[in-house]
Amino acid sequence: MPRATKKDAETAAEVKEVKAAAPAEEKKTAAKKSTTAKKTASTAKKSTAAKKTTAAKKTTAAKTVEESKVVIQANGSEVNAADLVEKAKAAAGIKTAKKVDVYVKPEVNKVYYVINGEIFGDFDLF
Repeated sequence: MPRATKKDAETAAEVKEVKAAAPAEEKKTAAKKSTTAKKTASTAKKSTAAKKTTAAKKTTAAKTVEESKVVIQANGSEVNAADLVEKAKAAAGIKTAKKVDVYVKPEVNKVYYVINGEIFGDFDLF
């Protein structure tokens, strides 16, 4: 059997050092992966929160449009479009309708209406 030399002993010691250092490096790598995973999860949560906020803003904007009103001004007077729809229903003798189309012609002081595509009529604008 060959005899162990001083160089062989040094090589064996280096191998032991490398083996001892390997678990520490694996722990560092695992810690980095864990931190990266946490950052990714945090970014995903922020992204989801941002999407929810954007959706909420869009919903609010849509509600703003629904709550708007239209006012028609002509010949020194004004009338609300919603009031014209109600007047059209009353003129036709109907309380509820699926669809009411109102056409305003201020130059002749008339409002024409079509209710549910079947009932036609008109009344004075002012």
